[in-house]
Amino acid sequence: MTNPINPFGQVLVALVTPMTADGEVDWPAVEKHIDDVISAGADGIVVTGTTGETSTLTDTEKIELVRVGKQVSAGRAAIITGGPSNETAHAIQLAQKSAAAGADGIMIVTPYYVKPTQAGLLTHFRLVADATDLPVILYDIPGRAGVPIMYETILRAAKHPNIVAVKDAKGDFSEVSRVLNNTDLLYFSGDDANILPHMSIGASGMISVTANIAASAYRVLVDAVNTNDLASARRMHALLEPLARATMKHIPGTVSTKYILHGLGRIPSPRVRLPLVGPEEAEAAAIEADLALVHDVPGVDFSNFRPDRNAAAGGSLPRIAGSARE
Repeated sequence: MTNPINPFGQVLVALVTPMTADGEVDWPAVEKHIDDVISAGADGIVVTGTTGETSTLTDTEKIELVRVGKQVSAGRAAIITGGPSNETAHAIQLAQKSAAAGADGIMIVTPYYVKPTQAGLLTHFRLVADATDLPVILYDIPGRAGVPIMYETILRAAKHPNIVAVKDAKGDFSEVSRVLNNTDLLYFSGDDANILPHMSIGASGMISVTANIAASAYRVLVDAVNTNDLASARRMHALLEPLARATMKHIPGTVSTKYILHGLGRIPSPRVRLPLVGPEEAEAAAIEADLALVHDVPGVDFSNFRPDRNAAAGGSLPRIAGSARE
């Protein structure tokens, strides 16, 4: 197939949404964190995705995250809105509002909990993709959504002019190769442990949780792949392995990433919104044991890591429920 133009970049960060100790969005911290990861090498930011706590953000907060992302990035990185909803009408509404706020792309997750048929998935994707002129990434994550996007459905979706990419968290590498052989879709690794394997078979890049912490290192890995320097890419993959394990293995990645970023002094609070809660003692200990193995990762210095289990404990209830459509 022909090599498509990539409108998103290669090092994409699935951004956490920094919050205050009482669970409100910390807008100055959001601005700083976006600037930090872009300065460290990210060329795309996914706001309001799973890692950004989309399920508990209000619609107003989601649109403001797009607007703030565009303002802070100032053209340095693409701003992609995540989610957007498991209800088609709501997803269309959010896509249109995000486009008006300046989003550079839309990531449409498989409708979660509803478990639609493949015909329902395809209709959902097409209608949301029809709602704007923005390029669309389909997010295939059966572990959270309950259903996969089947190969035949991906092929049919790929015929839509706005659907240009897939974020893969399914881990079926043979299917990825098959899709790449038979479509012009871009592929992004949605599993931090599999970024190098995905890229080795033709993926365009990653949408990474761990890149909130180590965007510089992922930039090194991607640049090494781009120059066919497999030895350097493998070396960085190995160095990142315990960090990716710390963020993704023990508890939800949002929680562990905020815990780590706070311990590094990069966000003011590790707070998450309920039903997410901070790590319990055993979970925090497991994260810290993995972090003790991290060394020589560009842009990350754990010598001054000061985790605060008390600050991270529990979760918060925001003033306005996340389902509010203001």
